[in-house]
Amino acid sequence: MSYLSSGASRPAFSPLDLQNASLVWKGFAILLGTGILAASSYISVPMIPVPITLQTLAVTMIGALYGWRLGAVTVIAWLAEAAVGMPVLAGGASGLLPFVGPTSGYLFSFPIIAALTGLLAERGWNGHRPLLAFLAMMFANLMCLAIGGVVLGFMIGAEKAFLFGVLPFLVGAALKSALGAALLRLIAGRGARPVA
Repeated sequence: MSYLSSGASRPAFSPLDLQNASLVWKGFAILLGTGILAASSYISVPMIPVPITLQTLAVTMIGALYGWRLGAVTVIAWLAEAAVGMPVLAGGASGLLPFVGPTSGYLFSFPIIAALTGLLAERGWNGHRPLLAFLAMMFANLMCLAIGGVVLGFMIGAEKAFLFGVLPFLVGAALKSALGAALLRLIAGRGARPVA
């Protein structure tokens, strides 16, 4: 199977090529993705009111590798698992409380940023162009912080929301974006093969 897009010599945006996969493989990818998202939630640094986790790295990677549609669906499936009681969020949280608490804006932003990263990846902001991949992930991280910060602002005030829910996460957003771009470059380098 070629990892090059049809009709052009440009490499496909993801070596996973899930857009052309069967429904069974897509279903397996969603299950695998929700597992990765759950695992990323357990790698966290406790902070108040919002912990630092690897969730945004996992969300943006899934968007970049799965594409905007399947990436967003995978993230929504993971959030649905949390809503029905599976302990898949930061610190093993589950149920409906996280969706109305201080982290709610960040959670609701996740399908959006997965779709954004996937959309940009499909347009060339992917592992074949690491700088653009970094920018795509950085835009997504900033969008997450913006949406989460605005919602948090309604709960604790705009100034506190910025100081506690946005500012401490900016350096981490840049680092996670750089790591994500490096991983995408590595995956693209291993997955892309010339057409025979």
